Amino acid sequence: MPDSPAVQATALAAPAARRGRPGYDQRQILEVAVAVFNEQGYDATSVAALADRLGLSKSAMYHHFDSKEQLLSLALDEALGSLEGVLQQPGARAGDAGERLGFVLQGAVTVLVDKLPFVTLLLRVRGNSDVERDALERRRAFDHQVTVMVRAAQEEGSVRDDVEASIATRLLFGMVNSLVEWYRPTGPESAADLADDVLTIALDGLRTR
Repeated sequence: MPDSPAVQATALAAPAARRGRPGYDQRQILEVAVAVFNEQGYDATSVAALADRLGLSKSAMYHHFDSKEQLLSLALDEALGSLEGVLQQPGARAGDAGERLGFVLQGAVTVLVDKLPFVTLLLRVRGNSDVERDALERRRAFDHQVTVMVRAAQEEGSVRDDVEASIATRLLFGMVNSLVEWYRPTGPESAADLADDVLTIALDGLRTR
């Protein structure tokens, strides 16, 4: 089965392995680690495999990061922090509930495109460690806030109320999250165009008739 576009795109961006002590900074190491986690699975990836991809010794890896789990924590925090940030923007906090919901959906698509490898990793988390369980809890909190927004939009009459709000939220983000499996950053459609398309498909199905 071929790698997903997110894995392919990140793998292409990863530096080729070099021997010696190449001058990677923490950001570059994190990006390569995310690529390898997505390719091989986090649990199946060893520090030795990461070091080999970078052409570093394990001791050089530990000079930058305390553990593999620290890399995972930083990667998941980047994805979640970006999504949570959408909810703090003015467009998500002011105006009609339907407009705020549309803003959050567009923002979530933009984050997914901008942070595609990081969001891909987040969506593969299954709760096998404290770091993963914390990430899942933050995802649930995000979903809850969106559900509150959907319910408010239903109450104001801007979206249909014959679909339970929590189910609508799951369906909406099921569509958004599926983008990691097929969206290609090098394709013809920009992030803004993609967000508009998602908004059209999502909310036209929820709007009252």
